Amino acid sequence: MHALYIILPVLGILVIAYRYYSAFIAARIMSLDATRTTPAHVCYDGHNFFPTSKWVLFGHHFAAIAGAGPLIGPVLAVQFGFAPGLIWLVGGVCLAGAVQDFIVLWASTRRGGRSLAEIARAEIGTVAGTTAVIAVLFIIIIAMAGMGLAFTNALMESAWGVFTIGSTIPLAMFMGLLMYRWRKGAVRQATLIGVVGLLAAVALGKPIAASSIGHWFQISRTPLVVILALYGFAASVLPVWLLLSPRDYLSSFMKIGTIAFLVIAVILVNPELKMPAFSQYIAGGGPIIPGGLYPFAFITIACGAISGFHSLVSSGTTPKMINNEMDIRPIGYGAMLMEGLVGVVSLIAASALYPSDYFAINTPPAVFSNLGMETVNLSTLEMEVGEVVAGRTGGAVSLAVGMTQILSRIPGMVGLADYWYHFAIMFEALFILTTIDAGTRIGRFLVQESLGRVYKPFGRADWIPGSVVATGIIVFAWSYFIWTGSVATIWPMFGIANQLLAAVALTVGTTVIINAGKARYAWVTLVPLSFVSTTTLIAGFMSVRDNFWPLALNPDPTLSVQGYIQTALTIIMMICVIIILVSAASRWTRVWSGGTELVIEQA
Repeated sequence: MHALYIILPVLGILVIAYRYYSAFIAARIMSLDATRTTPAHVCYDGHNFFPTSKWVLFGHHFAAIAGAGPLIGPVLAVQFGFAPGLIWLVGGVCLAGAVQDFIVLWASTRRGGRSLAEIARAEIGTVAGTTAVIAVLFIIIIAMAGMGLAFTNALMESAWGVFTIGSTIPLAMFMGLLMYRWRKGAVRQATLIGVVGLLAAVALGKPIAASSIGHWFQISRTPLVVILALYGFAASVLPVWLLLSPRDYLSSFMKIGTIAFLVIAVILVNPELKMPAFSQYIAGGGPIIPGGLYPFAFITIACGAISGFHSLVSSGTTPKMINNEMDIRPIGYGAMLMEGLVGVVSLIAASALYPSDYFAINTPPAVFSNLGMETVNLSTLEMEVGEVVAGRTGGAVSLAVGMTQILSRIPGMVGLADYWYHFAIMFEALFILTTIDAGTRIGRFLVQESLGRVYKPFGRADWIPGSVVATGIIVFAWSYFIWTGSVATIWPMFGIANQLLAAVALTVGTTVIINAGKARYAWVTLVPLSFVSTTTLIAGFMSVRDNFWPLALNPDPTLSVQGYIQTALTIIMMICVIIILVSAASRWTRVWSGGTELVIEQA
């Protein structure tokens, strides 16, 4: 099959979903009001609560939610063939993922920018709220570790990539100072400077890497983890206008622009998908993902279809920056559709590789040698991109190679494969890094909310000592997992954690709808909740039984410890989600049977 028969119908479906389904939800459930004052104005502090232009905030929100998941998940799931992932991406994003983000953003904005855990406490009850705090903290840490691991694997020993990505940090800070301090409102000028600077960073990366100072940027894995931790700490503590918002806005140009260009490239080049629709591994036994198509494809492809992490952004930084309630629909529902498109393009790029080349990149050499396959085009691709890509597991490198293979076939682009490859690596790293900074900040808010119940000053987001302590706790936790883990140990747990959080978010969303007296529309969240919760709990049980617990019994002490940690965390998260589901069901029953409604909205 050729890609053109996939990309055009997908674009049509996404447009229809936004035009009609999101409008239905906005009208029947939300009653969005342009005259209603948002928390960004009511609670303005110039630090966390900050009214932001719709398009700048769309850029921040999209950059924050679009991390490693929509890039890496679909690529890894290609092990099962291209059809399962494609169906899940398109159906999931329209009916589940975008719905979750939309509902949670609306609910948080109406409640003063409260976190998901605080909304659960108010809407469902104290037990559910406390349990949600525990579950969300674990899930944030694991999600940050999974994305950070992909970042370090993609950039380690790559001077070109490190220089380019590193350049985006001072560039974003310059943009923030220009827009919000030196020339307030100078969005166009800052945008022009940022985009030109970003392209210059890509172009200069090659000569810098080849120069006498190139070794300064050729960083090994361990120091790269330390640098990532320091960046996450700074991005969480500094005011949103100085680094987080302008950097996400800048990144969104690269992300959206690249995706748009990739869509055009796919239409022009119309590559043939070399991967079959369904592979021989749908029943299990694959070298990349343990287990069969169901349920593991649905936790491997999280972001892009539905991602629980998005609910943290939708109840974290974004609701504190909404300028007008009418902005909730394009930001909440629209940004997620864009991420779904990212997942589809990623899947196409990976499927355009020969299966043997795909597996050679995504498995260790020892594993690939046992598959009985011979590479077809891999040596040529390595020569063109100027990097050894065999055995670079984790999905990021194979995606970059797949993107390069498509982009370098555009007329006039022949001979630029090395630039396209490193551009693709930077593109992926930008996705991940913007999620790291937003996720760390959201984790900090949650820790401060929790500690604020013990010592009130911690509950103030603008209290600097509390911000520093809470950020330090979150950064240390996720960086520890990156330091000690691998793709094989972290990504399966990340997929389970992320989808369990989606179940929590959909549960809270369903409760909000019912408590607001809109129970007849609760199916909007209840249907995806039923599928996601069932599928993920089954995947969690099977992962513990077949993968994590056997690893805990391994005679190797290092592997054994990893197995025990994975087993314990997965069981704790599953128990937390079950408690929340039971508590919510009890709440729903009381409302339905008694006919009472609990309307909790921002005054």
